[in-house]
Amino acid sequence: MSEHNSEAAISVRDLWKVFGPKPEELINSEDAKLPRAELMKKTGNTAAVVDVSFDVAPNEVFVVMGLSGSGKSTLVRCLTRLIEPTAGSVEILGEDILKVNTSRLRHLRRTKFSMVFQHFGLLPHRKVIDNIAYALEVNGVKKEARHKRAQEVIDLVGLTGYGQSYPEQLSGGMQQRVGLARALAVDPAVMFLDEPFSALDPLIRRDMQAEVIRLHKEVGKTMVFITHDLSEAMKLGDRIAIMRDGAIVQMDTPENLVAKPADAYVADFMRDIPKSHVLTLKSLARAPKPGEATDGPELDASTVIRDASPIIIQAGRPIRVASNGKPLGIVSSEDVLKLIAGEEQ
Repeated sequence: MSEHNSEAAISVRDLWKVFGPKPEELINSEDAKLPRAELMKKTGNTAAVVDVSFDVAPNEVFVVMGLSGSGKSTLVRCLTRLIEPTAGSVEILGEDILKVNTSRLRHLRRTKFSMVFQHFGLLPHRKVIDNIAYALEVNGVKKEARHKRAQEVIDLVGLTGYGQSYPEQLSGGMQQRVGLARALAVDPAVMFLDEPFSALDPLIRRDMQAEVIRLHKEVGKTMVFITHDLSEAMKLGDRIAIMRDGAIVQMDTPENLVAKPADAYVADFMRDIPKSHVLTLKSLARAPKPGEATDGPELDASTVIRDASPIIIQAGRPIRVASNGKPLGIVSSEDVLKLIAGEEQ
């Protein structure tokens, strides 16, 4: 087993989850490489998570995505031990949670990491403020202190004025805000979010995505976010892991996934994402051609091409691209048009 990264907030190594008889016999076996239908026919087993390893840095938003049945939800449930993995190790904040006893695991869930699911699971007979304060109540925090903290989180997630309402009086989007607030109330270092917005309609979903981005900037949590929605993954993720048949096919930044897909499966995933919305000037920067103007305005290499396009067109000449003051080359309006034309083919 490879070494854990001691600087990571989450460090996963050689993780497997096999459902069926004698699951341990499948670990690292030749049978594990069989297509799922063949594996089931031959052994009666389903390999839901297959030899997965990755690290998540502190304060990173790490997105896991894939089609239905790819293993992403099983993976996040293994990370939190809602499902017991068959093999491997999961270190959260330096502690291997697969080795801790039940009471320690309960303590970690109440204090160090929290979970937000698609189904909000709110207590219908409790007001919003008491739903949010519930984890603090379980932790033995006195009523005045837990209500004070719950009110802080209510304000943080944009629910000011709704603390005395009951869940049934709120819209789906507002109920999901309560779910987020409840997860934030204990001030966890790590948050696991399993398709939290997939039941919401598109406009509310977009609002909630913006809310997660805002909250992440304000409170800086490490987040593992599960989704099957590519645009959601692109919007939220610092890095994205794409799963297929229980394994991670490619793990990279949104920009690199679009620019350099590892195989046809990933390329097909990325097909509908406009490159100009994801790629930065760094990917287009090139050396000037003989006689080409090099006195245009300068933009940082991290600028997204879509945002740079109006400036390039207005300049009427190529712009200079630099990273930390170091020149990388130039980008012309023709370069941008060529990229956009390629998107439309």
